[in-house]
Amino acid sequence: MNTSAQATLEERAAGIRLAVFDVDGVLTDGRIILGPDGDEYKAFHVRDGHGLVRLRESGVLIAVITGRRSAALERRMQELGVDHVHQGIRDKRTCLLELLGRLGLTATQTCYVGDDLPDLPALQMVGLPVAVADACPEVIDAAAWVTGVGGGHGAAREVCDRLLKAQSATAGP
Repeated sequence: MNTSAQATLEERAAGIRLAVFDVDGVLTDGRIILGPDGDEYKAFHVRDGHGLVRLRESGVLIAVITGRRSAALERRMQELGVDHVHQGIRDKRTCLLELLGRLGLTATQTCYVGDDLPDLPALQMVGLPVAVADACPEVIDAAAWVTGVGGGHGAAREVCDRLLKAQSATAGP
């Protein structure tokens, strides 16, 4: 990435007020484990969780929008203090637009992190579209930035850290 594009990316990151994350393939590695009783199990990276908490505590709102429903996700987001949890969503763009309306924010103030085709409509409308390293090619092409690691392996932490760094760089002493 050239220096001019890097500056633009950092400027975009500095203006983010809402960070939205897909779940399967972003906050997890995309694997879905089903127990014999039909319960669904997910593995979340602890450093991703810490990044989400730090970002939330800095004043950036956090949301998740996912196509699946999961009690494990609900519990993890409660633990992290994430209030905006949208599960079972087929149309992520519409969900995001409704969320922005409720929060009084614009798409330009939003970062969306995705990995697969259902994320494309939301990615294409935000100020900072991010793909995880192992995202499908179409999502990578739509992203302004691609993380260095894959979903469920610290990608969310990488996004949180970059947003925090960009925002602290623009904050005065």
